[in-house]
Amino acid sequence: MTFCTQDRRRLLAFEDVHAAWLSFASLSPERAQVWVGRYVLMPDHLHDFVSAEGSTALQRWVASLKRHLTWTLKVLGHPGPHWQQGFFDHLLRSSESYGEKWVYVQQNPVRAGLVKAPEDWPFAGEIERLDF
Repeated sequence: MTFCTQDRRRLLAFEDVHAAWLSFASLSPERAQVWVGRYVLMPDHLHDFVSAEGSTALQRWVASLKRHLTWTLKVLGHPGPHWQQGFFDHLLRSSESYGEKWVYVQQNPVRAGLVKAPEDWPFAGEIERLDF
């Protein structure tokens, strides 16, 4: 999944936002039946791999995530609006590899010129191991 900030504002790649994201995503299985696997938090968008108990749960989770991070952004002094409407999702098909998709997403900070190697980007990781 991909979520973008409004007007691609560079609001997300900060320690406080990352901590809020980690807290929210870590509690998602018990609160929303959504499991977050690997993710990359870019300055103006977030890529994450998720597994959910149905599309309704996923839509509620996205809305809740945006509210949670909006609260954090407001506390940090960033006026809204913070998010583009909706989100982009891509269902992994049997012919696609989670690993291959991850390598593409993981390279995002490198392609953006933010780091030389993906492991140098501090706003990426894995919360739950997702098996497909």
